[in-house]
Amino acid sequence: MTGKELIYAILRHEPVERPGWIPFAGVHAGRLKGYDAEEVYQDADKLVESLMEVHKLYSPDGLVLLFDLQLEAEILGCDIKWEKNAPPSVRSHPLSSSQEIPVKKIGKADGRMPLVLDVTRRMKEAVGSQTALYGLFCGPFTLASHLRGTKFFRDLKQQPEYVEKLMAYTTEISLQMAQHYLDAGVDVVVPVDPVVSQISQIYFAQYVSGPYTAIFNAIREQGAFSSFFVCGNATHIIDLMCQTGPDSLSIDENVDLARAKEVTDRHNVVIGGNIPLTTIMLLGSQLDNIKMTIDLIDSVDGTKNLIIAPGCDMPFATPIENAIAVSHAVLHTDKAREMVANYELSDIDVDVELPDYTQLKKPLLEAFTLDSTACAACTYMWGVAQEAKKHFGDAIDVVEYRYNTVENIARIKKTGVAQLPSLYLNGQLKYSSIIPHLDDLIREIEEVL
Repeated sequence: MTGKELIYAILRHEPVERPGWIPFAGVHAGRLKGYDAEEVYQDADKLVESLMEVHKLYSPDGLVLLFDLQLEAEILGCDIKWEKNAPPSVRSHPLSSSQEIPVKKIGKADGRMPLVLDVTRRMKEAVGSQTALYGLFCGPFTLASHLRGTKFFRDLKQQPEYVEKLMAYTTEISLQMAQHYLDAGVDVVVPVDPVVSQISQIYFAQYVSGPYTAIFNAIREQGAFSSFFVCGNATHIIDLMCQTGPDSLSIDENVDLARAKEVTDRHNVVIGGNIPLTTIMLLGSQLDNIKMTIDLIDSVDGTKNLIIAPGCDMPFATPIENAIAVSHAVLHTDKAREMVANYELSDIDVDVELPDYTQLKKPLLEAFTLDSTACAACTYMWGVAQEAKKHFGDAIDVVEYRYNTVENIARIKKTGVAQLPSLYLNGQLKYSSIIPHLDDLIREIEEVL
């Protein structure tokens, strides 16, 4: 059975001998051939070369062609900032001072779409008979936040009619992107919508359920498979996500895989996840990666409806040997299980000093994020914190701690942060995996001034 046949069998809910394996290589693919993120995401030849290296080294069952949630935003007028070791990030929001509804569509000749479609066709010809190809695009909710900026989270409460109109527009963009990928021959169409994890069940039902039901119905009508990819702590909306009708869900390390699979199994939806990106894939050892993979597989009952993957796109600098270790654990589970039978995962043991919150001269707002330059949900959590800083000026201090260094990981653990992104005020948790309205955050800060 080829990897593609395995993925198809899993998505058809058939019994299989092992889980599927999909390395979300992202910009890490470029590193395999010596290219930085900016190079590999703007040059079709370099991207194809890099993806072929992913295919050779990591033996995937499914292969993601491009992991860039800013492609659509760039075409629709957002300025983006290119990074050398991370995907580009949105830096401006064309609707930040306007409530107009755009009319521009995304054609196959717009922006970097020619690159994406060219790469898709070339990879389909090269490996498409043996490997399932995944086409990812920015989901409608996150795209709406890209266009509107942090005001979008205030709009959810104060301007529901405008949000519904903007979501109708971004849903049309999503349907266009899905069709472009289908026309190019992908096997699985994947809207990635990280900001969805940062809203309540009520807002999900109000603004997200309808658009996603329409998206997945459209994909299914064309005989293709789909996956609903939400980064962040999506635990509270797993059931609602399943109700929109995807063939599969992809979750990150904030979600307990076993608990989530209990929910997805009730809906007969495949679940994929969720190897920790930083502590395991980037900073862990080979044995850590094997152990984590085996623990994930063993945490659920059987291999039906299961795909193993990183919790999101793996960090640029992920050691090659670590991704190979995951591949080995999935492809040769019994042998790998024997290797780590008595192994304990490594722990980050670095001493860090926390502020004396009782002696602060002014309020301290701390944003704990995965990385605000690479994680959309983190971008907007940090964005709201920065807006608060603009409002109060020198009357408050604001700092971001990114979960991408040993020191910051130790700090986050010592602080007791359970979910990322989170906002703490004077050492007290205020918002955990929920992006606040700016007005609400301002009131919280005013209470301690």
